[in-house]
Amino acid sequence: MSVPVPVRTPAPARTAAPTPAQLLDFVRRTAADAALVASLPLDPQGRTWVRLDGPGGSEAWLIGWPPGTGTGWHDHGGSHGAFAAAAGALTEQSLAARLPTEGWKTLELADGVDRERELTSGQGRAFGEHHVHQVLNESAHAHAISVHAYYPPLPLMRRYSRTGAVLRLEQVERAEEWQ
Repeated sequence: MSVPVPVRTPAPARTAAPTPAQLLDFVRRTAADAALVASLPLDPQGRTWVRLDGPGGSEAWLIGWPPGTGTGWHDHGGSHGAFAAAAGALTEQSLAARLPTEGWKTLELADGVDRERELTSGQGRAFGEHHVHQVLNESAHAHAISVHAYYPPLPLMRRYSRTGAVLRLEQVERAEEWQ
């Protein structure tokens, strides 16, 4: 009588998680896709978005920004990412400081932590898992369009308010709230 021998099949090869640099390359290439960018429906009153397939299991978004709109201060729940302007211009205001992720409601920010940059069509930036920023379309007349990618897919976003040097945690949004 023969005894069955279990057959072990090798585990499928895992692809490495995309790095911030790889996500930046993806968002820049995607932002250069004129047909995709032109396909985004634009709303004069609020942001519009379409979810895209990002590289290596990341999530990506094509986002339209009416004049004068922005995200407010937020983080990405521990995900790293990148974004690029596809049309128009966006202003990013960010903090050059690592914030604790738990156990606080109000922080006083040190002097010198504020950073600001403008991204015009084709320009992008990558960021790490502790990045806190807000993104704004400061134009009074023109829409902006951008491409964003995150890895791992966003588990949550923390939203903050800011008055001067005081940053206050206002809300934690879970992914299922915006899917």
